[in-house]
Amino acid sequence: MKTFETFEQVADMTPCIKRPIVVHAKKMDEEFRVYSLEGNCKQGKPGDYLMCGIEGELYICDGEIFEKSYDFVQEG
Repeated sequence: MKTFETFEQVADMTPCIKRPIVVHAKKMDEEFRVYSLEGNCKQGKPGDYLMCGIEGELYICDGEIFEKSYDFVQEG
């Protein structure tokens, strides 16, 4: 199995951009947990976002990463 380090330079990677798909998010003001269908547990901290993806799945996004990656949109 091939392994990679987090900031390793990998040859022949192709540039791409995320599709503009609307997801939903809520900024949390306290610690929280999200359990997967497999029973795995992830823990979020105050300032992180609880996200709901395109398949209805819940997941956690670090607050700093969210604010660098997402903009809020007007619905309707």
